[in-house]
Amino acid sequence: MPNRVQSAFRAVAEASIGLWAACNRLRLPGSANPFVVGVHEPMREELTLEDLSVIGAIPPGLDGLYLKMGDNPVRPATRGHDWFLGDGMVHGLAIGAGRAQWYRNRWIGSRAVAATLGRPAAPGPRRSGNDTVNTNVVEIGGRIFALVEAGSFPVELSRTLDDQRYNPFDGTLAGSFTGHPHRDPLTGETHAIAYDGRIGDSVRHVVISPQGRVVRDVMVAVEHGPCIHDCAITVRFVIVLDLPVTFSFRALLAGYRFPFRWNSAHKSRVGLLPRQGGDSDILWCDVEPCFVFHIANAYDDADGRVILDVITYETVFTSAEGGLDTLGRLERWTIDPAAARLERRVLDPSAQEFPRIDERRLGQHHRYVYTISVPADGNTQLAGATNLYKHDLKTGARHVHECGPDRIPGEFVFVPAKAGAEEDEGWLVGLVIDTATDTTDFTVLDARAFESPPVARVCLGHRIPPGFHGNWFPMRDPA
Repeated sequence: MPNRVQSAFRAVAEASIGLWAACNRLRLPGSANPFVVGVHEPMREELTLEDLSVIGAIPPGLDGLYLKMGDNPVRPATRGHDWFLGDGMVHGLAIGAGRAQWYRNRWIGSRAVAATLGRPAAPGPRRSGNDTVNTNVVEIGGRIFALVEAGSFPVELSRTLDDQRYNPFDGTLAGSFTGHPHRDPLTGETHAIAYDGRIGDSVRHVVISPQGRVVRDVMVAVEHGPCIHDCAITVRFVIVLDLPVTFSFRALLAGYRFPFRWNSAHKSRVGLLPRQGGDSDILWCDVEPCFVFHIANAYDDADGRVILDVITYETVFTSAEGGLDTLGRLERWTIDPAAARLERRVLDPSAQEFPRIDERRLGQHHRYVYTISVPADGNTQLAGATNLYKHDLKTGARHVHECGPDRIPGEFVFVPAKAGAEEDEGWLVGLVIDTATDTTDFTVLDARAFESPPVARVCLGHRIPPGFHGNWFPMRDPA
């Protein structure tokens, strides 16, 4: 009975807060949100395009799916809208036998999307609250899942994107998940740090078996409800970023839909959680206040230190409206567990984001990091952000691929050329928007000839909004 009373009281309290926030939302500025106009303007329909035009030659053996997720509001954005919270849309290209076989885009079938489009919602169990999924699309346990952090259960997708089902890993996921899980190539396990804005005093280390079921869900004590967008693994540790962007009750009551803000009272620290350890085993190391959305990789070095390559922001979300205050730069963090000390070193001060590596090296020593440029003036239309970067961390060199005037690249993903390929022996694939023609190319680069023109471009006659994250899904059955 007490649990029922508590649940009822909480439901009433949440409803009251929601009503207060909705009233205050009407007082927020009514100007167009910068992430639903221009280059970010949402697509208005679902397409199925076949036998796409290709410039150049798709490399032999590049057979599979490229899938990318992003926000794509199905209805006009309302006051308090945030880029991170729009309805999810997945974009897919099927590549095989030297051909671009098809392109498809599909909204994730949340209740809100289904109601707007007048069709059934995707089946499957929901968590209470919002069932929007819009951040990433990954392979777990041999299946494809669309993901979001701090909210909905994942959505399992068929390879054609037409079949969708909300699926908490066959009923084994008890709470929220993350947009950035990481698969250990040595064990086949997938690791995540999951948070929930409604739970302020803990986050969870979640491990999923190679078969796609949760086998570990361990609480880690925190304060203030930190936003933890990404994590990392090494052979010994899972790395927890407890940084000073936390849940803001004031922002929530003011009507903002993304209620996380910079919190100068929150201690900034990085935790080293032993793979099989619990909350009492975690080693916390202080770090100067900053924020990290994305981690390239981490590994244990020969001296027992932990090396962590990240994109670091000095501050974010300091204003009442939120937003990025500073631009991210590539840094290396070196953690000495014996001294509980962390040192930061800038590898490249240029504005950049979306770091990726050859993911066969996740949790192990890596040499190369690939990133995309960000406008030096921080403009939300991404004007001038026309470069891709390849960082050689052994030599310190930075190689630049210039996509060309008016061409804006998104996150690029490394695909090995063959089994046993060396770390940079393969292809980089991703989407490039041409803002002059409002079109998009799926672009294939040779990682070893990074500065050279693309090996191939698959031409799409429409603009795909920049969105968030994508991955490559190799074809398992050549037939």
